[in-house]
Amino acid sequence: MGFPFEAPVLEGARVRLEPLARRHAADLAVAAEEDRGSYRFTWVPRSAEVPDYVGAQLARAAAGTLAPYAQVDRATGRAVGATAYLDPRTWPDREGLCAIEVGFTWLAASAQGTGINREAKYLLFRHAFETWEVARVDLKTDARNSRSRAAIEAAGASFEGVLRNWSRSWAPGEDGLLRDSAIFSVTAREWPDCRALLEQRLTRAGAGGHPEREPAPRPVRGPGRQPV
Repeated sequence: MGFPFEAPVLEGARVRLEPLARRHAADLAVAAEEDRGSYRFTWVPRSAEVPDYVGAQLARAAAGTLAPYAQVDRATGRAVGATAYLDPRTWPDREGLCAIEVGFTWLAASAQGTGINREAKYLLFRHAFETWEVARVDLKTDARNSRSRAAIEAAGASFEGVLRNWSRSWAPGEDGLLRDSAIFSVTAREWPDCRALLEQRLTRAGAGGHPEREPAPRPVRGPGRQPV
């Protein structure tokens, strides 16, 4: 179901989330070709694929199923990754969003562990809860992706469980197979505490504390992958 997104620029201290545009393609092509070792469970376009990737995201945006963003490092002014709102769900008895997912997220290797990811989540959560007044924000990742799961939990989201054989696997060698997806969320009732936690961590990092650190991924065992 489409939704007429009005997704503005979201500005933070480290990152500026700009609605994705073709002008971001050159920067994203460079960002995507940095060390790709952390993309084991996440599909990130290769440099040559970026123009088509941007075009596909813009087509989804035109259909009202996605609000894609470029993550722009404010220190350099360069796009270092992407993220998006997706899967909009409306209230059953009135207009407006009741829930939204944050996903399609990736960052260049040099931008990982810098606090950009955490601040981007803060900006996206804040807009969803305080402007759209949603009841919940969802996040999903491959259940084996320990790094991503730790980063989502560090952003204040609660783990809800694993949906088995839920969506397409992006892991190398698993073309045509399904992955188990770990599901996380923040609800409207939890948002004030989540916001306070994120602001405290972002302030501490900005005052000279350690930026966001993500643990090295650990193997996560689960059911075998199943064909799509």
